[in-house]
Amino acid sequence: MKFRKFGKTVLTAALSSAIIFSLSSCVRSFTVGYIYVTGTTTATPSGNGIITGLKIDNNTGQLKVLHGFPTGSGGSNPIREVLLSGGNFVYVLNAGTNAGGGTDCTATDPCSNANITEFAVGGNGILTPQQTFYTQGFNPKRLLADTSGTHLFVLDDIAPGTTDPTMPASASNPNTYCSSIVSGATTCGDITVFSVNPSTGRLTLVTNAQLTTSAGTQVTYFPVQADPVDLAFTTSYLLTIGGAAGTQQTVYPYVYNGSTGALSVSQNIPQPIQAQSTPLANATAILYAGGKVYILSNDKYTAGSTAGGQVLVFTIGTNGALQALPSGSSVADDPTETSPVWLIVESKGKFAFLANQAGATSSDSAGIAVYSIDPTAGTLTESAGSPYPTAGTGATPVCLLEDPSNQYVYTANAGDSTVSGLRVDPKGGQFGQLKVPSITLTGPATWCIADGRTN
Repeated sequence: MKFRKFGKTVLTAALSSAIIFSLSSCVRSFTVGYIYVTGTTTATPSGNGIITGLKIDNNTGQLKVLHGFPTGSGGSNPIREVLLSGGNFVYVLNAGTNAGGGTDCTATDPCSNANITEFAVGGNGILTPQQTFYTQGFNPKRLLADTSGTHLFVLDDIAPGTTDPTMPASASNPNTYCSSIVSGATTCGDITVFSVNPSTGRLTLVTNAQLTTSAGTQVTYFPVQADPVDLAFTTSYLLTIGGAAGTQQTVYPYVYNGSTGALSVSQNIPQPIQAQSTPLANATAILYAGGKVYILSNDKYTAGSTAGGQVLVFTIGTNGALQALPSGSSVADDPTETSPVWLIVESKGKFAFLANQAGATSSDSAGIAVYSIDPTAGTLTESAGSPYPTAGTGATPVCLLEDPSNQYVYTANAGDSTVSGLRVDPKGGQFGQLKVPSITLTGPATWCIADGRTN
């Protein structure tokens, strides 16, 4: 009888151990989300677009390539992608190539075959191409969705000319609607707006009711300032920043109608941007996070300094006007970094992470600067231990994201064709190295997004 009890005890212990081992195995193998990285292959033809799908291990942050990837992006030179809320559809902006097959597209040598390719997100993170759509302007450079996922916006570098809409606006092919932005202007950028069918993901063009052609039809785009750099959503406004590099750049606000997707002119247009009482001349990005507008710039924070970059922080005022913080809006990038490319505010809103594409000198490496956010004033203060280098020499990050579980931060890198990650300390905003810090891609990365829907 005692032996039988002992045998039962041993069996129970064995089963318990098996269950514990099984549970711990599940923890190790649990996928917390997917990352989709656009890029180009290193093989010919140049600009051949691909998407690489990666799964994120919840316990280690390690990345592994999903089955069936990389896959084609639907065109050449993919530069941006967005995931709609709900995680059912991904859209990739393929910028196309110039006449020689390169990616340096201008008004005289515009990109051709640019498109937006829709992908359905299936089980195990598989992307299946659906339909292809086309922007209304030339040389598209940014793609953005609203927070509800009902509308999609493309920022085109050059609006079409009025005389010949098949070619970019120029002095010899002026756009008569550009003067609605700047009096007397003959060229400008534009935004193409699409509504999204929630069932199929199909895009339908939204027209501009404020501008009509000589034939009485509505214009199919919304003009913005010339040489646009980037665009961002606030709760009520769509903002673009732009202007020729080296001259004072401006922010142009449109009022956004969430029901129709239509944009209407705000009273504050355009708004010149100052950085420490000096005209901002080298903006790299504009974004909205944590109730603030952030503008990244390559303008030197200190006159005559070789170190580069600064971050400008604004609140939104009446009619979309940007208002400087009472204590001042400019904060320096870390002096060992340059070329700030993207910023995110982490999930708890306590810290901002700033990705830089290069070090300030040849001995410095590209890295992520970390700033604490004052909960009342909104000001930024660089944290101890910042900056943190991205993995690999010459990484050149092009994007920055926090994973869906808010444990890790990743950059996709063009310089060494990798995706590298760091573990986030949610209390102090510090980073720790992952056991496997990076994964190698087939070719240089151009952008990245994360999806927390894994079933």
